[in-house]
Amino acid sequence: MTNTIDAKILAKMFLAGAKNLESKKEWINDLNVFPVPDGDTGTNMTLTIMSAAKDVASMEEPDMRSLCKAISSGSLRGARGNSGVILSQLFRGFTKSIRDKQELDIPVFADAIEKAVETAYKAVMKPKEGTILTVAKGAAVKARQLADEGCEDLGIFFEEVIKYADEVLEKTPEMLPVLKQAGVVDSGGQGLMQVLKGAYDAFQGKEIDFSISESEGKAATKASAQSNGDTEIKYGYCTEFIILLSRNFNIKHEMDFKDYLESIGDSIVVVTDDDVVKVHVHTNDPGLAIQKALKYGALSNLKIDNMRLEHQERLFKEEKASAQKAAGPKEKEAPMPHKEVGFIAVSVGEGINEIFKGLGVDYIIEGGQTMNPSTEDMLNAIEKVNADTVFILPNNKNIILAANQAQMMVEDKKIIVIPTKTVPQGITAIINYVPDMPVEENEETMKQEIGNVKTGQVTYAVRDTVIDDKEIKQGDYMGIGDTGILSVGGQVPEVSFNMLKEMMDEGRELISIYYGADVSADEAEAFRARIEAEYPSCDIELQYGGQPIYYYIISAE
Repeated sequence: MTNTIDAKILAKMFLAGAKNLESKKEWINDLNVFPVPDGDTGTNMTLTIMSAAKDVASMEEPDMRSLCKAISSGSLRGARGNSGVILSQLFRGFTKSIRDKQELDIPVFADAIEKAVETAYKAVMKPKEGTILTVAKGAAVKARQLADEGCEDLGIFFEEVIKYADEVLEKTPEMLPVLKQAGVVDSGGQGLMQVLKGAYDAFQGKEIDFSISESEGKAATKASAQSNGDTEIKYGYCTEFIILLSRNFNIKHEMDFKDYLESIGDSIVVVTDDDVVKVHVHTNDPGLAIQKALKYGALSNLKIDNMRLEHQERLFKEEKASAQKAAGPKEKEAPMPHKEVGFIAVSVGEGINEIFKGLGVDYIIEGGQTMNPSTEDMLNAIEKVNADTVFILPNNKNIILAANQAQMMVEDKKIIVIPTKTVPQGITAIINYVPDMPVEENEETMKQEIGNVKTGQVTYAVRDTVIDDKEIKQGDYMGIGDTGILSVGGQVPEVSFNMLKEMMDEGRELISIYYGADVSADEAEAFRARIEAEYPSCDIELQYGGQPIYYYIISAE
């Protein structure tokens, strides 16, 4: 019977929890209710915990205080997305409760779990039940019950807490109808369970690789999971080449290409960099991969190795190096001149970036829908904006918590987060900023004005599902509004038009259309003309956004 654990064991448990979450992240991503190509709960939670895990893994002989600091600070700075921020707050509350302890027993654990839940709930303005918060609260309730009943065996304690939290997770579809309709449990709650289960495995002494590499802090490719440790060679030819693109190759094309490669092989890596695509696949028929690739452009650097003759085939290691080389050396940025008020906006797409810059935004954080920036990204941006007061426009509901967390961590500047959930809301917010007005009045006006903006965004579905009483098939196009799916169909213009019709109500005077990287200027102009004919009394603005994944972002004010 084990009654207590020390910092060394706790560190192993934390690393095992992180590793288990990382290994399940794609599965957790698939639990996202909306079948959009940027559904990323698992990725956000993994990047959050791995930010702390790298620091923990580097500690040779951790004491409780230094361990708690590494877990709390690392996860807070690395937090991405709502699920990642909540996870970081759970760690923050937990470590704050135990940092002055030398050893942890059941009463201490019960107190710490309760403190974790309390801290996380406080971080969310309007907590929803049926989420990661509910699962964490279930764990706290069971922990307190066991402590009050006098349980002394930590093994039994952990087992019972995890069992009960799992039961709560299974009930989340009954608490959130949208989960029930989609037929999934809450993805954030499932992510938390994988952390707890991994930690419990380490406590039980199961053999776990505790090393954390740099790459594990990033979204790992499916190829690495498939290729590592394979002793039997199923596919004999290691095939590598570069496609010199001569036609459009967007994210949907990339997914289709990967799906094809998966049908003929494994160990797949597809890395897109501007007008080239690096490809790696293990297959028994390299010709099939080559024929498919030739549809997108000419090939270069073709290399085929027979792995059955060269059993120690080297894995495709150039991916990270080539990505860094493509990015090039970072130019030293000149310091910004001092000003009273500055602006930071989260954006995606060169056109939208230019719009924000033209409206006076001082610093653009790129990422938005496709990659939620972390709290540390926010802090770095705040540091570079040389202003006494800094407004942050998150422009995505999944980034607001990370911005709020950064706000709480800055002491030398006044940080104001305008809770913009979409790009059009961000544009409206900064348009309504009046330099001669006091900061507080501007904040109030901006928050009020974004409430008058309705937004719709058109993308494609990555899996079959049913949501908002609409049956959606993989590959369908979806028009997603502020509160749910507004339209579904097989053609982008029709889905976009029907989405806007659902958005329009009395009093709307301005329609703004931002077309994405996969829409031509002629297609966008034809769509604008159709909207103009349908709503002749409205002002119609058409602008190039250049955003990936989303064909159109449309607002009605």
